[in-house]
Formats: sequence, structure tokens, C-alpha cells
Amino acid sequence: MELSFQTSDFAKIALIMFVARSLAIRQDYIKSFKDAFLPIIAPVILFCALIAPSNLSTAALLFVTAFIMMFVGRISMKYVILLTILGIGVFAGIFLIGQYFPEHFRVDTWISRINDFLYSDGGYQIEQSKVAIANGGFLGVGPGNSNQRHFLPFAYADFIYAIICEEYGLIGGAVILFLYLWLLFRTISLVTRCPKTFGAMLAMGLMLNIVITAFANIAVSVQLVPATGLTLPMISMGGTSFLFTCLSFGIILSVSRYVEQAYEEKKQLEKMELDGTSDH
Repeated sequence: MELSFQTSDFAKIALIMFVARSLAIRQDYIKSFKDAFLPIIAPVILFCALIAPSNLSTAALLFVTAFIMMFVGRISMKYVILLTILGIGVFAGIFLIGQYFPEHFRVDTWISRINDFLYSDGGYQIEQSKVAIANGGFLGVGPGNSNQRHFLPFAYADFIYAIICEEYGLIGGAVILFLYLWLLFRTISLVTRCPKTFGAMLAMGLMLNIVITAFANIAVSVQLVPATGLTLPMISMGGTSFLFTCLSFGIILSVSRYVEQAYEEKKQLEKMELDGTSDH
């Protein structure tokens, strides 16, 4: 059995931690192009550019996550727009370079997926995925009774959502969507109560990465976007992806624990002050 380690999964957490730390330290000091470009924008562009040749979807996901983190972190919009323009330029440059060095880039795969999305029914995988979703109906065919899992490639990974819809129906698919949205809203609630900027931005970045990955995977199954190869976090079969998703949840729970402790300490201080005032 061959074991492999996806370095891009480690890069996700590393970049999110870096952006969160940079925003926490320099948020009030970014006054010029130099202050924004060198500490934050340049590393984000460099990280994504290094990942893109072998895994474009992960690079795009990281870029969108960093973009939202900068927006939520109240960075000036002109620097957020600058990040967008530079990102689009870098991805376009990688695509052009890939035309001349196809052995080092996956340009043919990117073009094929886009053409399948735009000019056909999405290819064999998407067709089988839509058949699985249609077979499920409202209530599904029951756990373990999926027929399309025998025909759909990567039914246990990239297209697991289609199998869930076939076996558990529209209700099962809706529950999956609700759970991811619930996690996002719970994290937003956590961020609004976190007294430390670094913890708040880190939790938000990690959860955005998980939720955006999930929605991208689901969107592929229903042919809303071209095939990406992204898994469904905590559900799809996958070693490295599952490991780093668990690590992300662990970090988010650590931030949550800190917030609860800070809240309890604040309540105790308020109670002590109130008792002291009543004694006088």
C-alpha cells in the first residue's frame, strides 16, 4: 500500500496562521503600500503561486480564504483589491507559462475540465453524479443501497455528496449543508466574542477554509463549477486531508476554550466588583 503526504494541506494551515498573525500584529499600522505588500500580500501570492502548478483548486481556495480574512480584518479596500488584481495576474501568468512547459503544469487538465463544464454535460463523472442525486429523490434509497457507487469514480472521495443524496435523499443532502453552515455561524459567534485578534482571525480563517472546501465539493457534484478534486471535509475518505481537518478543528476548539475562560473570568470580576460596591 502506497502512502503519500499532501504538502498542500499543510500549506493551508501554515498560510492561514501566517495571515492571521500578520493581521493581528500590523492591523493598525498598515498605512502604505509597503506596509501591506511585503508583510501580507506578497507571501500570499507566493504561496498560491507555488501550489498552483500542481493543485490549482487548492491554490484558488487559499487565495479566496486570504482575501476574506483581509476583508474581515478591516484592511483598507484598496489593498484587498490590489491582492485580487495581483492574484488574477499571477494565475494568468501561470496558465501562459504552462502552455510552454506542459510537463511541469496541469494546463491540459484545467482546460479539459473547463471545456467539460461549459460545452458538455460535465463529463462522465458529473453525469453519474447527477444520476445518483436524481435516484435519491426526497427520502433516498436507504443507507448502503446506492447503485451509482459502482459506476461513479471516486464515489468515496470527490463525489461522496452525490452518494449521500442517493442514499439519504434531499433530506440528507440538506442536513449536510445545514451542518457546514451551522459550523460557520458558530465560528462567527466565537470570533465576535474573542478578545484576541490573532485567535479570532485564526479560527475564522480555518473555518472558512473548511466550509469553502465543502461548498466547492458540493458545487462540483451538482455541476455548478468545474471539477476541482477537493474533498468533502470530515466525510470524504482521505488521509492527509482528514488529518489536517481534525487539526483545524482542534485549533478552533482551543480558541473557543480560551474565549469561554475569558468570559468566565470577566463574569467573576464583575461579580466581585458588584459585591464590593454593595458592601460599601
